[in-house]
Amino acid sequence: MKAIQITKFGGPEVMEYLDLADPIAKGSEELITVTAIGINYADTHQTENSYLSKQELPLVPGIEVVGTTADGRRVLAPVGAGGYAQLAAVHPRAMIEVPTGVSDQQALCMLVQGSTAWHILKTVGHVKAGETVVVHAAAGGVGTIAIQLAKLWGAKVIAVTSSSEKAALAKKLGADVTIDANVEDLAAAMLAANEGKPVDLILEMVGGKTFDASLAVLAPFGRLITYGMASRTPPTSINPAVLMGGSKTITGFWLSHCFGKKEMMNDVINELFQLVIAGKLHPVIGATFPLSKAADAHRAMLARQTTGKIALDPAL
Repeated sequence: MKAIQITKFGGPEVMEYLDLADPIAKGSEELITVTAIGINYADTHQTENSYLSKQELPLVPGIEVVGTTADGRRVLAPVGAGGYAQLAAVHPRAMIEVPTGVSDQQALCMLVQGSTAWHILKTVGHVKAGETVVVHAAAGGVGTIAIQLAKLWGAKVIAVTSSSEKAALAKKLGADVTIDANVEDLAAAMLAANEGKPVDLILEMVGGKTFDASLAVLAPFGRLITYGMASRTPPTSINPAVLMGGSKTITGFWLSHCFGKKEMMNDVINELFQLVIAGKLHPVIGATFPLSKAADAHRAMLARQTTGKIALDPAL
C-alpha cells in the first residue's frame, strides 16, 4: 500500500511517500480500505513528537479515516496512528457508520473537529443561551463548527480570525462580530466586540499572548477552555489568586479522554451527522491534497493558510 512514513521527528520535510507492507489486523480489528484521510493540527505535533502522547518511530501519522469495510459498510474511524495510508486496521467498536446524506469529507469533519467543538462548548464549556462565546482560530476545523453550534444553542459569537477572508467565512457561518487576531490590543478588541462587557466563554487553542488576553477579559464565573497551543508558545504562569479574585475557570480539554466512550464519541458524532443531514450544520471543506503531497498540506496548515477541514486523497 501507499503511505506516508517518518523515520525521524521534525517538520513537514520528514514525511516520505512510500510503498509499505499492508497493516496486519490484530485480535478483533478489521482492515478497511481508506477512501478519505483527515488532517488535524495534532498531526503536526505527531511528526515533531511534541504531542501530549509520545510517538514512536517509524511512524505513519494520522488519527482519522473514512473507509469501506470488507462487507461494504462506509465507516468513520479513529486510529492511534497509521491514518496516512491506503489501508487501516480498526477496532469494530471504534467504527461509526456514515449515513446516506453525509459525504466522506463531511464525515471527516466530525470525528475530531466536530466532537471537539461539541465537547468544548457543552461538556466542559457548559454554554447557555444568551451567553457570549469567543472562538479563536474561528476559520479552522474546530472553529467553523463551534461557531455554528454556539449559534444553534443560542449564544452570541465573537470570532477571532487572522485575515479578512477568514473573517468573511466566520460571518457567513453565523458569527455576530469578528476580530482581527493580529490587532495590537486583543483584550481591548474582545471587550469592544462585547459592548465593553467581559466574556462568558472563550475557546482557545493558540496559547501565548492570546491565552493571556483571553483570561484578562473573562467574566466572573466565565470559562476559558484551552484545547491546543498552535503558537508553540506557552502563556504566562497563572497565580491562583487571579482565578479566585475573578471567579474564573480554566479547563483543559483533550479529545483522547473521550475515545472508547460511546456516549462521548459515537452518540455525539451521530447527533452531528443528523444536523448535517437536516441542513443545520455546514461542514467547511477547506482543501483536499493528494496523499503524496501530505507535507504540503502540513506546510499550509502551519502557515495558517487553511480554513475548515483539510483532507488527503489516498488514491493520489
